[in-house]
Amino acid sequence: CEVRPGPEFLTRSYLFYTNRLFKALQFYYWDPSCRDPSYSLVIKGKLRLRQASWITRGATEADYHLHKVGIVFHSQKAMQEVASWINQTSGEGCRGFLPPGRSWAPGALYEVLSAKTERDCTAALGFAMHELSLVRVERHFQPLLQPQQSGSRLVEELYLGDIHTDWGERLHYRPTGYQRPLQSALHHVHPCPACGIISRADEHHPPVLPARAALPMQLSGSWVSTHCEVRPAVLFLTRYFTFHGNNHTWEGHYYHYSDPLCRQPTFTIYASGHYSQGIPSSKVRGGTELAFKVTQARVTPMDQVTVVMLNSSEPGSCGLAGSWSAGVEQDITPTNGCLALGIKLPHTEYELFKTEQDTQERSLLYIGERPTDGSSPDSPDKRPTSYQAPLMQCAAASEEFSNYISLKYVGRKDANGIEALKPLPVAFLLFIALLFLRWD
Repeated sequence: CEVRPGPEFLTRSYLFYTNRLFKALQFYYWDPSCRDPSYSLVIKGKLRLRQASWITRGATEADYHLHKVGIVFHSQKAMQEVASWINQTSGEGCRGFLPPGRSWAPGALYEVLSAKTERDCTAALGFAMHELSLVRVERHFQPLLQPQQSGSRLVEELYLGDIHTDWGERLHYRPTGYQRPLQSALHHVHPCPACGIISRADEHHPPVLPARAALPMQLSGSWVSTHCEVRPAVLFLTRYFTFHGNNHTWEGHYYHYSDPLCRQPTFTIYASGHYSQGIPSSKVRGGTELAFKVTQARVTPMDQVTVVMLNSSEPGSCGLAGSWSAGVEQDITPTNGCLALGIKLPHTEYELFKTEQDTQERSLLYIGERPTDGSSPDSPDKRPTSYQAPLMQCAAASEEFSNYISLKYVGRKDANGIEALKPLPVAFLLFIALLFLRWD
């Protein structure tokens, strides 16, 4: 069950044909468990892949054209609410979309967009398919889980462009990051109870996902990214957090890279501080609201480009002016952060958290999605209403794991006897092979 900014709760099922046509189903729900359907959208159109993205490395840019979009309501309440949105906020051609008092007809399909008649009543729904303008396919092999089995199975995942966190911007936003991936119906991760349910559904029979027990928020422990993460504005990073529940303090490592495989490090940020007691979110059911205060931070430049940038920064704005060198950490707390990297200290962020267990009973932590415009959720009204990719709780003890990741880059001497940086393999990126989607 996906959470989009708003919040919106939905599941998606997309089918791409060899003649470039596609049919996409989006199922919307009243609840964050995707068990109470509201309405479904049927989207038909054509997609043409173009070239490798100049902005987001590893992605393919695409053009799409919508032929028609239909909507099926799953209750009288949904019909009245959506009709009200369209009648109030759409143009002249959409005001009579549905007459007031029209009774709900199960299975009826209403057209909200037609390329032939040039009618488009989708804006009131916050609907756009700009996600199709940025495409990436990843293939990797998942080890077989049963003890008596050996080998691995192919997993294919489709990454589509991200959705802007500001509702007003999403209709014309062109993505530079991704949403969480869609699983291939044939080659998906196992086990995946939702995969079959969603792939077999249609607009008249929306998927109802299995009930899941609500978990209490238990932050204590260490949490790590499961893959190289891509954020808007061309940011590639991995994250590692440790939360100390006994005194409500936290520390985090943000490893930034210049490539979508997270193999070419640019800089690392270490930050720490404390956090508030969590309270249930009134806006995003299932989420917990917290406030995080960042009081200390350190930066380690990992490549020469970052070193030059930091050494060129205004004196007093980012550590000791002119003293930066590759692989050497420097405290930026005395300068109240680092202006060149957009870090301000001390700093409070208003966050949204959620914990879940995956199908293998591993604990996952969802932290609020960062604003697409690059700003910070530094006031309660900017608190996120959706989530980033989940972090997984580490199996190893926090101290042991912290020591491991701090040694990802170890010094070695080159032919001239000068220390250089040598990247070591990252455990959670093993076995990932990336293939680009190519169509004629």
